[in-house]
Amino acid sequence: MPSPSSDRPSPDPPDAALQEERRVLQRRLAGLASEFDDTVAASLDSNADDEHDPEGATIAFERSQLSSMSRQLLQRIAEVDVALTRVDAGTYGVCTACGYPIDPARLDARPAAALCIACASRP
Repeated sequence: MPSPSSDRPSPDPPDAALQEERRVLQRRLAGLASEFDDTVAASLDSNADDEHDPEGATIAFERSQLSSMSRQLLQRIAEVDVALTRVDAGTYGVCTACGYPIDPARLDARPAAALCIACASRP
């Protein structure tokens, strides 16, 4: 009779989860870039005075929002790249602050996490 642990699928290696997260983030970034380009193109063809339009957000505001979201995605991609470096170095899953293991549930939720919950919670 197989042991209960053999009934569970083996978890994906951390680099596979990180690569998948990186692909998802890259797709989101590409979508934002396309949306940004569409917003800029729409503003070029418009005679609207968006700065004084009471009906909605300004085109400048929309561009600013898209730019901010793009920067956040680039930061997350950089975090994933650093985590992949830790996988290669054999230090993935170890808190970079205290050196203790990071809870696997935290890594499932945030594969690029560099800090354990205790260290991440410190001010």
